[in-house]
Amino acid sequence: MFDKVDYWLELCDDDLKVARNLLKSKDYLWMGFLCHLVAEKALKAMITNITGDVPPKDHRLIKLAELAQIDNELSEEQVALLSKLQPLQIEVRYPSYKERIVAILTSDYCKELLQETEEFLCWTKSRLEK
Repeated sequence: MFDKVDYWLELCDDDLKVARNLLKSKDYLWMGFLCHLVAEKALKAMITNITGDVPPKDHRLIKLAELAQIDNELSEEQVALLSKLQPLQIEVRYPSYKERIVAILTSDYCKELLQETEEFLCWTKSRLEK
């Protein structure tokens, strides 16, 4: 790995720490937003590893997985996670979506979401070490 990849992974680790704190403080909407950022930055680390360049300014997780050339390697659970995280990036900014999303962000749901995000980050890191 090189410095540009490490940069993205360090951001992931920092965001994950904040997400854990937000879960403890029951700030579930922002915790979900941070989980999206962790997945997005992990995918951008993978893209950077392939291209050596700055990844695109795109927030669509499935699209980023395609650019990282891992979309065919993702498990059903990982695809489901990326699908769950996607609305937490953009849609929470709009009132009608926000109300719907806040309703599903229960304590148990968020604990599971955080755990799955941590597992996804570990998986991407292991792929980068190959």
